[in-house]
Amino acid sequence: MTLPPLAPRALVLAALAALLGACHSDRAATGSIYPTDYRTRHPIVLADGSRSLDVFVTGTGHLDPRQAADIDAFLLEYRRYGRGSLLVELPRGVAPGLAAGIERTAAAIRRLGAENAVPARGMAFSGYAVAAPDLASPIRLSFRRMEARVADRCGLWPQDLGENSPIANFRNEPSWNLGCATQSALAAQVADPVDLVRGRPEGRIDTTRRVKDIGQLRDGKDPSTTWRQDGKSDVKSQIGN
Repeated sequence: MTLPPLAPRALVLAALAALLGACHSDRAATGSIYPTDYRTRHPIVLADGSRSLDVFVTGTGHLDPRQAADIDAFLLEYRRYGRGSLLVELPRGVAPGLAAGIERTAAAIRRLGAENAVPARGMAFSGYAVAAPDLASPIRLSFRRMEARVADRCGLWPQDLGENSPIANFRNEPSWNLGCATQSALAAQVADPVDLVRGRPEGRIDTTRRVKDIGQLRDGKDPSTTWRQDGKSDVKSQIGN
């Protein structure tokens, strides 16, 4: 077999290398933006996640009104959506003067949990080592629950938005990251992720109110609400409509 001259041989090798490189090209990094719909590029999915709350020790180890309200809301979410035990992590290795306050605060959290139908056996206590003893080290509450979130990571820019490529300009496609932040914000606002999968059933009607409204319609009267500026509107007339 006779080999071609050196220059044509180099051209053949370059062509083969280009073909091999094309076989392994990453479409998400170098190709066109596909799909173009941001809801398909950045779908919202239901996944296993966690909720956490940091409770800082204040005073001699008590719960101030702000932190008590935070814990109440956190325990309510745990009772509705939480899975497994409520994990309570106490800081270890803090300054000697803070240890007693941490224990008293933990006891206050335990009592507040019992008042909110979360008994002590439903809480799992553990500790974590603090990085700097002189800094505020909170008591960490956490539990597992299902959450809605975007499937991929935001902030990816496979293509330069400032490139002056005729091919990219003719495609007139949106950037890959467009819509990712909006989808993430929407997912974060969903209280019950199941609402993204199916609608909720209708609640029970107010039979008495509905019969009264139907009777008014039969008599030729208007059953709608009369809105007033003094806040004394008959809003109950709308219940059951």
